[in-house]
Amino acid sequence: RQSAVVDLIIVAKRPIAGLAKTRLQPRFGPDGSAELAAAALADTFDAARSCRADRVVVSFDGDPTGVVPENFDVFAQRQGTFSQRLAGAWQDAGGPGLQIGMDTPQLRASDLDEALDRLEAPGTDAVLGPAVDGGWWAIGLHAPVPGLFEGIPMSSDDTGERQLARLRELGLATSLLATQRDVDEPDDVAAVAAQ
Repeated sequence: RQSAVVDLIIVAKRPIAGLAKTRLQPRFGPDGSAELAAAALADTFDAARSCRADRVVVSFDGDPTGVVPENFDVFAQRQGTFSQRLAGAWQDAGGPGLQIGMDTPQLRASDLDEALDRLEAPGTDAVLGPAVDGGWWAIGLHAPVPGLFEGIPMSSDDTGERQLARLRELGLATSLLATQRDVDEPDDVAAVAAQ
């Protein structure tokens, strides 16, 4: 295990009815979608609390009071595109670390520990966790990488593929993590709840 402080970086926002999980709203309504987002965030924080990361850093959009555990380090999420916000979270946290969001509430501490172990394996510069929908659920780095997310369309069915290609273009030896399912669409809710 390396001596550097290893972070778990969570990019998240306060679950506000009407603004949270907009793609779930046709089925679950604004309030139900916000409740699902709040439950997903609480599950993510539970896994984070139990994993072996030295520090949990939350890049948070909104007021963290009563939502983010007090022993987590909180940075106000940067403004801009999602790519800019992801990059900003790395700039605030530094590295090494593993970055996740709040869309994979099925993650256990053991999943996060395994990802951190893979990142720290000899010869590994980065890890990437593919998502079922073609995106990614986690990215791990030893330090922030300028331009890593620039120009990569988010929420596209080839986001993960393009992110992996970018990591490799930058000369980073990248290990793939287990594929996970994000909760983005109504049908994802039951599938992830079953896990």
